[in-house]
Amino acid sequence: MSSTLERHVVTVGGLRVGAGPVVVIGERVSLRDHHGQADASEILREGVLLAEPHSAADLPAIAAHAAAVVVGASWTRDIPLVRAAAGLGLPVVVERRPSASVEEWVGLADYCAAENGGQVILCEGGRPDLGLMRAARAASGRPVLADVTGHAGLAAAAVAAGADGLIVSGPSGDAGAEQEHAADLRAAQEAATLVGALLRPESPETLDECRQAIDRVDAALATLLERRATLAGTVQRLKPVGGFAGRDMERERALVAAMARRAPQLGEERLAPVMNAVIEAGLSLAEDRARRP
Repeated sequence: MSSTLERHVVTVGGLRVGAGPVVVIGERVSLRDHHGQADASEILREGVLLAEPHSAADLPAIAAHAAAVVVGASWTRDIPLVRAAAGLGLPVVVERRPSASVEEWVGLADYCAAENGGQVILCEGGRPDLGLMRAARAASGRPVLADVTGHAGLAAAAVAAGADGLIVSGPSGDAGAEQEHAADLRAAQEAATLVGALLRPESPETLDECRQAIDRVDAALATLLERRATLAGTVQRLKPVGGFAGRDMERERALVAAMARRAPQLGEERLAPVMNAVIEAGLSLAEDRARRP
């Protein structure tokens, strides 16, 4: 199949997965961690987004409390449980079994979709194979989540590879672990905002959605401007003549022309004053730093 397939969109607890910005999910509850020794209703609470059952006995509690049910990687071959989970009427998140091919993964998602009306999301977990994730997204047209729990450093790469959302789950009750989880969540949110703004096209339909999309682009723009200013300061220290006196107007004209090829709607005439302001801000910052003791 082609990556030009019409994209599916699945709503999970108010989050639209597969359209618009990259979403970040900070909690995934697995009842399998309790080995069937705890009451699912006591573990789950209203507002849990993703919940994975230990057995069919957990499904009523998941239907009552969770926004989506997870078909976990360790039991994708338990077809009776898969069928029962898919029949809950909730969105289904299908995690890839580590040895499963893209075809097997997508085939199981199609099976679940036939059971629940098509509300299916793919999920790549463990240490995510981002190439397989990208291939499955292209082949199926379905949204994909990357579970980067324990691998928050992969968040930016996952967004760049096409992830529609990131899962960063963590333990509760331990102060140190909760601080680490909070840091991982911040890293995931930064990746979703900055990398998403650069690489993910959006088509907002409301004023609020449009403003949020602009905010994400502005966040990425501010980050790049800060980085450019830092690099410009390094250039000033390396040039024989630095500061405003050392401006290379020919290079600046070539820079604007190159940018206009990337931004043809703006063109050189509109970009020139923008880049002049950016360059002057960087030079001013470099001179201020040079004067500091």
